[in-house]
Amino acid sequence: MFDFQVKGKLKGQGRAGVLTTPHGDIHTPVFMPVGTNASVKSLSVQDLEEVGAQIILANNYHLFLRPGSAAISQLGGIHKFMGWNRPILTDSGGFQVHSLAPKISDAGVEFTSHLDGSKHKFTPQIATTSQMQIGADIIMALDHCTPNDLSYADTKRAMDRTHRWLIKCQQVWHKKGKPNQALFGIIQGGKYRDLRRQSAKFVIDQDPSGIAIGGQSIGSNPAETATTIAWVKDILPADKPLYAMGVGVKPSDAIAAIIAGADMFDCVAPTRLARCGLLYNLDYPQERLDISKAIFKLDKKPIAKDCDCYACNHFTRAYLHHLFKCKELLYYRLGSIHNLRVMINAVSTFG
Repeated sequence: MFDFQVKGKLKGQGRAGVLTTPHGDIHTPVFMPVGTNASVKSLSVQDLEEVGAQIILANNYHLFLRPGSAAISQLGGIHKFMGWNRPILTDSGGFQVHSLAPKISDAGVEFTSHLDGSKHKFTPQIATTSQMQIGADIIMALDHCTPNDLSYADTKRAMDRTHRWLIKCQQVWHKKGKPNQALFGIIQGGKYRDLRRQSAKFVIDQDPSGIAIGGQSIGSNPAETATTIAWVKDILPADKPLYAMGVGVKPSDAIAAIIAGADMFDCVAPTRLARCGLLYNLDYPQERLDISKAIFKLDKKPIAKDCDCYACNHFTRAYLHHLFKCKELLYYRLGSIHNLRVMINAVSTFG
């Protein structure tokens, strides 16, 4: 049911491939829009199809708390729940709970809900079972995500814990008979080359369906992301997709990740920036313009001259400026459509 095949060579270490899933083929490299609560904010599934999304990411932490992974299972699984019939990936929720000052032990992570202050725990077993109940095509092993400034000793302890958790996640996954879901392992090791290579070798030895590279430096710094991927690229198996977690603040970030060798990436930035009035245009500093600025009040041009999205084909910068200043809900949809289309198009046409 799951298979990854490399179909061509791209610039640098980049490659084109096809990842087969129960809900269709994914042509890589691929950018995954983030639908945290089983919804990409302000967009319908039709909007997502029209911008070219092949796969979306949902968040286990948020869905575990509300409406509950068991509830989603009872409602037929996440695809039926949200009306999206293409592939879905869920992250384990580990990154989110680590931002909540949790209590971490080898057994798991104890955390307080941001919704109501209730106490919860993610063990590798719970995080894996929850994702299996949600029903995503690709699920992630629970990992101990570490900041880049952590000491070598503490980073190694977190890495070793991530490795032990991967084994426990796989035990649950195998016990359930791998129910039409792929399980990805995550390489950790922070800013330390030898730890990254140790982690890569361990994850590879467990033979997961795919391999991710995580940590707080991944995605936040394109140069560090490329360097970290380069540290391990030579030992990664060619027949497994590489997922660089959290990459894609700017279109050039995704391109840099492709050149470094990544096949898959996700980021909340395209839609989050859009909601703040920041719309992608590669001719501007930081590859985006600020539609809130008064200079756009009478601007009859589209957001970006070469963009084929619905917003650029039908509306002017002046209209988007007006909608944004009025806080009209339509703005958030149009801005998100544009930013996702630019990001997806940049990735899909690269090479």
